[in-house]
Amino acid sequence: MSTENIVTLTDKAIEQVKSIFANENRGEEYGLRLGVIGGGCSGLSYKIDFDTKNEKDNVFEYEGFRLFIDLKSSIYLKGVVLDFKDGLNGKGFVFENPNAANTCGCGESFSV
Repeated sequence: MSTENIVTLTDKAIEQVKSIFANENRGEEYGLRLGVIGGGCSGLSYKIDFDTKNEKDNVFEYEGFRLFIDLKSSIYLKGVVLDFKDGLNGKGFVFENPNAANTCGCGESFSV
């Protein structure tokens, strides 16, 4: 599967991921993993973590890190934008999913 247009990272998200990688002592085999798992108040939850590449992962190459997305999660993450917010309403990564039919109040779970 092509890695084009599955997910988009904003410049702020890229900067934050690079900053985290610079502060973590992870080997070059590690990358940022985005995924979707069952659970949460709306049925599906986003997952973001540091991980190593699995055989069937889609891989995005960025300057300073790689992004891994498993095949199943790719279906749910297609068109998603990962942003990083650091305003008065909180700080952290935010998933903007145009395909979500419903989202919970905290923005961490969704349904399609």
